[in-house]
Amino acid sequence: MKFFIDTANLSEIREAYDLGVLDGVTTNPSLMAKEGITGDENVKAHYKAICDIVDDKVSAEVIATDYEGMIREGKELAKIDDKIVVKIPMIRDGVKALKYFKSEGIRTNCTLIFSSGQALLAAKAGASYVSPFIGRLDDISYDGLELIGQIVHIYGNYGYETEVLAASIRHTMHLIKCAEIGADVATCPLKVITGLLKHPLTDSGLAQFLADHAKAAGK
Repeated sequence: MKFFIDTANLSEIREAYDLGVLDGVTTNPSLMAKEGITGDENVKAHYKAICDIVDDKVSAEVIATDYEGMIREGKELAKIDDKIVVKIPMIRDGVKALKYFKSEGIRTNCTLIFSSGQALLAAKAGASYVSPFIGRLDDISYDGLELIGQIVHIYGNYGYETEVLAASIRHTMHLIKCAEIGADVATCPLKVITGLLKHPLTDSGLAQFLADHAKAAGK
């Protein structure tokens, strides 16, 4: 499974990268605004700064909701760096844009996926990734993990190359379950990734080892 970090915070991205497990980054306009990044040129410069930290796969989202606007914005985003993956919303014109970018060799991430039917359309149109939002489905009493399983199963039936990018991950069990189900990628906050480090038996075991070492060394 690939690990992406879902943030626009450069310090968090560096920390995840330095940990040695980071495969990519996802962002959106809300995350940019959270970091105080406003204005087209500032946003583009921030995307470039992210690209300079990581090895590949930085999802950069279009704002337009019409076909021509998405094509125009997507092309501009793709020019920033070869690592950019253009993030496209799951709407009618978005599906058309996925097809166009596929023909141009530009990678895409189809976002705001909430059904297996939407994921099927995105794969047929040539999306590089689809982003089903687990947590938001859980919020309205639907099973987000079940959706991940459905999409993985459907893609396996037909050999689609589109990767399942589990998004809106809220906690470590979401992440582990996605790995069990077979999601290709999980994107989540830094605290979810670092949360995998923690187990009380690791802490108590290490404390015991250190205490035993100190005793043996006569300290």
